[in-house]
Amino acid sequence: MDCAVEAASDFFKLSSEAKEEFASEDLRQPVRYDTSSKDSISMSRAFLKHYAHPLSDWIQYWPEKPTIYREYMGKYAVEVRSVALQLIEAILEGLGLGKEYLNEQFQEGSQLLSVNCYPKAPQDPVTIGLAPHSDYGFLTILLTSCQGLEVVDRSSNSWKTVQQLPHALHVHVGDHMEVLSNGQIKTAMHRAVLNPEESRISIASIQGFELHEKVACAKELVDKQNPAKYKESSFSDFLDHLTANMDNKHRNFLESLRM
Repeated sequence: MDCAVEAASDFFKLSSEAKEEFASEDLRQPVRYDTSSKDSISMSRAFLKHYAHPLSDWIQYWPEKPTIYREYMGKYAVEVRSVALQLIEAILEGLGLGKEYLNEQFQEGSQLLSVNCYPKAPQDPVTIGLAPHSDYGFLTILLTSCQGLEVVDRSSNSWKTVQQLPHALHVHVGDHMEVLSNGQIKTAMHRAVLNPEESRISIASIQGFELHEKVACAKELVDKQNPAKYKESSFSDFLDHLTANMDNKHRNFLESLRM
């Protein structure tokens, strides 16, 4: 975990020219660097997004500088994906589907790393680094270097600061887990606020199916009393949704799936 944060921090310390090599407005690029505002939910951040599974397929596209990046981030990606798959198995058991449910699709699924850098809070009142949103996949495991994460408390419909514990990983349920569970498990709405004391690194590992593999409500959880609440969709559909709604700051992928 420490090495992954170090690799991320060193990348964002590179010259603008070095980072801009990975700049692209094409959301389907295997590696993409950008700064805030263009994706409509970023308020003040720089980010590097890239695929990570299978690692051997994708690591060749990752930055070669800093020299530690591929080694450190690669090791972290493999370990954090293992944790995600164990958690998904436990959730599937809890839903009564069995831990082997759709096992092949999960094992062969995608892993997207979103590596983020948020500046120290400025002196003005705008402190939001990343606007409220949920993640498209099944689970997101988030590693952060300091406090700055807030989640919606559904019982009070208010924002709650997530305590920053050393070497703790935050686990967020994503949109596709809500779909698969037919609404039994809810996606986590969250946002990032700027830390007044220091800049913040966060690394989000998003676990999903392969690009075109559709996610639908589990038929075992659908009956006359509980009809399917969501349309099926894929990671590719999510990317199409983002592209089509690039200028709409209030777009929401999950809302577009509701029946």
